[in-house]
Amino acid sequence: MTASRIPTRRTSFTSPVVDYEPPPLAAPPIGPCPPPTSAAMHRRASRPLRAVPAATPHDGEPPPPQAAAVFAETALRRVLEVSDRRRPVAQLRPLVAPALFDAVAAFTRAGSRDGTAVLRRVRLRSVHVLDGEAAAAEVFATYSRGRRVRAIAGRVELVKGRWMIVALQVG
Repeated sequence: MTASRIPTRRTSFTSPVVDYEPPPLAAPPIGPCPPPTSAAMHRRASRPLRAVPAATPHDGEPPPPQAAAVFAETALRRVLEVSDRRRPVAQLRPLVAPALFDAVAAFTRAGSRDGTAVLRRVRLRSVHVLDGEAAAAEVFATYSRGRRVRAIAGRVELVKGRWMIVALQVG
């Protein structure tokens, strides 16, 4: 007695991913770039360079405290080092709010294979003023990983006399 084969429809639980990036542009075959001439190296700039004024606080808000800026830079650098697995996750515990620690730890477990993250620029803006001094600040920064420049943003607050990251968005 032979079992009859009844064709069954197989359901797939995956679907193809659509590639939304355009194909790379093919450059025409060109030889190596010629070295610059002496005249090109000593040519005056087409427009004069100008000084850029320093950023001014908006709407009379006080500048963020220097302690907040130092903390933010150190904390973001440590978050990136943990994401590269150059530091253990436990070193983030005193810097990150307890409610945020698990999310940051999960992000750092994913890791990245694009290279080492390097913090480039960090800026702060006061958002909550208490007794004439900032008690919270928004942090926005850029970092590079490989050849790409990425963004990271968050919020630091003064909690029980210590600065702490209470919100973080890594791009």
